[in-house]
Amino acid sequence: MTEGFVSQSRIKFYCDENRCIDCHGCDVACKEAHHLPVGINRRRVITLNDGIEGKEKSVSIACMHCSDAPCAKVCPVDCFYVREDGIVLHDKKTCIGCGYCLYACPFGAPQFPKSDIFGSRGAMDKCTFCAGGPEETHSQEEYKLYGQNRIAEGKVPVCAAMCSTKALLAGSSDEVSDIIAQRAIARGSGTPSVPYTWSKAYGG
Repeated sequence: MTEGFVSQSRIKFYCDENRCIDCHGCDVACKEAHHLPVGINRRRVITLNDGIEGKEKSVSIACMHCSDAPCAKVCPVDCFYVREDGIVLHDKKTCIGCGYCLYACPFGAPQFPKSDIFGSRGAMDKCTFCAGGPEETHSQEEYKLYGQNRIAEGKVPVCAAMCSTKALLAGSSDEVSDIIAQRAIARGSGTPSVPYTWSKAYGG
């Protein structure tokens, strides 16, 4: 790195579709680690071109912690906030459960919890990158509302840690880009260009 250069790298997720085997280890690990209620899926595994031989690709998706997060832009009570490292979080105590963020998010990351059989709704839930929430770090209140705070412990999110094929990457965009480039070169396909959706969501 050039002397005096300050990296603007942000925290990101990336799923390598060449390695994902649709095992659902990531979403199960997320549910288990954060004790998520039934109906809340902070992470999901989807299959593209399902049933088309030779073209199926599985991808693990969650909140992508966008640099220009649409959820934060549409929230009428400003419960979303972006940390300096780029992790997009929200304050459940401020959230009114209007659902605007759910409709604005291209990844369907915010989730409506349902507290009873009639589907009454409460504060929205979303992936926290295992970084907790606005409450005191590692407090009982933080854990109750947001689950584990692995980032404060210097660990990667549990979904990435549990990925058996290392398809799901989590870290700074610089680190993730380096890994993707190394894998592409190892496969003999050269350094990949930045995907269109990546550049749009993450600003480069």
